[in-house]
Amino acid sequence: MTTTPPDAADFTHTLTGLFDLRGRVAYVPGGYGGIGEAVAWGLALAGARVAVSGRSGDKAETLAARMRDAGLDAFGLAMDAHSVSDIRGSVDAVAQRFGALDLLVNCVGIQREQMLNEVTEEAFDEVVQVNLKAAMFLAQAAARHQIAAVAAGRAPGSQVHMLSVRSQLGLRRRGYSAYCATKGALVMLVKQHAMELSEHGITVNGVAPTVVRSEMARHWLDNPETYRQVTERIPLGRVGDPPDVVGPTMFFCSPAAAFVTGQVLYLDGGITASQ
Repeated sequence: MTTTPPDAADFTHTLTGLFDLRGRVAYVPGGYGGIGEAVAWGLALAGARVAVSGRSGDKAETLAARMRDAGLDAFGLAMDAHSVSDIRGSVDAVAQRFGALDLLVNCVGIQREQMLNEVTEEAFDEVVQVNLKAAMFLAQAAARHQIAAVAAGRAPGSQVHMLSVRSQLGLRRRGYSAYCATKGALVMLVKQHAMELSEHGITVNGVAPTVVRSEMARHWLDNPETYRQVTERIPLGRVGDPPDVVGPTMFFCSPAAAFVTGQVLYLDGGITASQ
């Protein structure tokens, strides 16, 4: 069997739109934190209409207003990751506001650092609720809209979850039981959801950074000794910046990644390649 190779016009038509998100609707829960905000801006600048949410509706709307001032289409809303009904309601609100929901980029996450012999049930349960259970029900609520959209003839959407190198690596001398357990479990949630949604053409992937300059990492970076230890362990010799996370996330959301699903991309300056 032989095939005719595509001509230049075919390549031009296909390749020029690989990272074009015009006409797509993106929802970024956890979208006003350091990583989430950078991702929201990146998606909007690529042409997507973007909704951001978090526990503070005011913070979400403040970011969305700044984006609108820049000529982008965005809005903010409150969403409490501790509440499944709140999660579902926020997804439905985004779909109602924009008429669709194509892209879910889940940037929700917390850490409650406690050494093994000090872990409390309350802290452990909260990390599981926010890092894992919220991801499950954000994915479910988004998938319902995405599946219906595909059935109606809309192009398949994507789901991306923000993980961590701690989904693969433990951490010495730090209390990371709950955090590592939930991020590791999220890897398998990504893989399972990728399988369940594949028949609809919907892709599910994960982005797993190392330490990134953000409020959540402040306790690492403000301490000179800890900062030195962290950067010495990263082969590229620096911590991540929020823009470092944007490109890989946009890749998973874009037509360029239409044949990529069930994968986790580690944005770690080489840590997981060296240990």
